[in-house]
Amino acid sequence: MRELNGSFGMAEWAWEGRTRAGEVRKGVIEAESERDVHMRLRQQNIMPDKVKPKRKGFKIPGFKGRVRADELVVFVRQFATMIDAGLPLMQCLEILANQEPNKYFKTVLMDVKSSVESGSTFADSLKKHDRVFDTLFVNLVAAGEIGGILDTILNRLATYIEKNVKLMRQVKGAMMYPIGILVVATGVVIALLKWVIPTFEKMFSDFGGAKLPELTRIVILASNWFGANFHWVILGMIGSVVGFKKLIETKRGRRAFDATLLRTPFFGSLLKKVAVAKFTRTLGTMIASGVPILDALGIVARAANNVIIEEAIYYVRDKVSEGSNMADPLMKTGVFPSMVVQMIAVGESTGAMDTMLQKIADFYEDEVEVAVEGLTKLLEPLMMVFIGGIVGTILIAMYLPIFSVAGNVKGG
Repeated sequence: MRELNGSFGMAEWAWEGRTRAGEVRKGVIEAESERDVHMRLRQQNIMPDKVKPKRKGFKIPGFKGRVRADELVVFVRQFATMIDAGLPLMQCLEILANQEPNKYFKTVLMDVKSSVESGSTFADSLKKHDRVFDTLFVNLVAAGEIGGILDTILNRLATYIEKNVKLMRQVKGAMMYPIGILVVATGVVIALLKWVIPTFEKMFSDFGGAKLPELTRIVILASNWFGANFHWVILGMIGSVVGFKKLIETKRGRRAFDATLLRTPFFGSLLKKVAVAKFTRTLGTMIASGVPILDALGIVARAANNVIIEEAIYYVRDKVSEGSNMADPLMKTGVFPSMVVQMIAVGESTGAMDTMLQKIADFYEDEVEVAVEGLTKLLEPLMMVFIGGIVGTILIAMYLPIFSVAGNVKGG
């Protein structure tokens, strides 16, 4: 069960105070009450002069600040360099917070600094901001603190985030192309049915009731129906999108959708490769950082973003907790390729599991790149034929009567 992380009843408080040396300090603290703010500041040897609720500016309803992956990578890289150079943790956080251009991220870093100053561990302080630092991040930092290798862990984290961002960008690129083409095609067809075809129909009526070709009559009937039910069609499209979102929010709906995705031609194979790359990269990073295997498998399962793969990883975790190796239950799931399972088995037997997992991740990330490139090249002509077929059919249907009339005039 997820912890509340102090979010219930929390508010942001702007404060101003002085240190024992008389230096003026200002900042923002997230706390339940003004009394808590005073207590936390005194724990940091700061005597508060002013404490008041932070004034909230105008915000779009439902919109919250966020931290982009590239901003997180820059933060982690700089943090690792400072820690490796021997700078104290508090000084690193203060420097990075002061130079951070993202106001939301700056507030988060200042709160992490305040939490550490009040006696919390760095990992626990990060855990309070799970919208920025996920479970993987927190657990790796905790392992780095315990092992005294925080700089090494942070560099591994930065590498992991960079590779994960690249992987997700490739997948989104492959998905967005057909979606964009479908949206454009839908817009073109709506415009033709709603505005273009009625113009042609009026022109045909001026021909004196000449018999129209069958294809033309079908297209005009479709246009008339669409024009008469335009609002219902639009509402139906919006309702379908909302209904689909509600459906996949249910457990059964999400499971059916994820299973269908994995069985989809072309995309299913790509998604499996992405899942293998992400699974091996994440697990390898955590094992190399000293995170226990059961904890690592649990975190990897929650980060799978696919119910079928998540259930498979949890099954492996349960079997490992019972004393089994990892390769055998992986094979039984039927989700992971046999080559991956065999390489993991070799890694288990040689004691080089983390190295083997990173090699598998490198291989499958290259496979994803090749698959995305091939899929894009395949989809381009298919989508062009699809759009051309729809628009071409409608245009031919509109021009057939014109050709017929022109032929009659010539014959006359």
